[in-house]
Amino acid sequence: MKYMLIILATIVANFTFGQSKSGKDTLTANPNYDKELALKLGADEYGMKNYFLVILKTGTATLTDKERISESFRGHMDNINRLVDAGKLIVAGPLAKNENNYRGIFILNNIKSTEEANELLQTDPAIKNGLLDYEIFTWYGSAALPEYLHSSDKIWKSKP
Repeated sequence: MKYMLIILATIVANFTFGQSKSGKDTLTANPNYDKELALKLGADEYGMKNYFLVILKTGTATLTDKERISESFRGHMDNINRLVDAGKLIVAGPLAKNENNYRGIFILNNIKSTEEANELLQTDPAIKNGLLDYEIFTWYGSAALPEYLHSSDKIWKSKP
């Protein structure tokens, strides 16, 4: 009887805690796991990785030259496209008007440090000319985020 209880307890424990005969945890193991894709994207065991989230905000410059302002923001858009092409920027977009004067966001990819992120952001003419300023945060998100870029290039009609 004692052995029957031990066997029953073992079966219940394996069922309750999701242990399969192979020893893998069937409740947390992903049957769709693609090791090559995970390595390509730099994913950790949870399919996540660190990025740098940049909040763009109104800068301190008081430029009145409309042509220079226009050139700075055209350069800002060109720089966004250059960073996307280089695999360094995977999300960019404006924010609605708000009381914090936040203007937009960037999510930087394949950046190793805050210092590298700062250097990269200084290549933006709107930032360089003080029209935009920024705050940088480390953000932990899905390593698959860059995969949406391929589809996003197929859905726009007019280039901003």
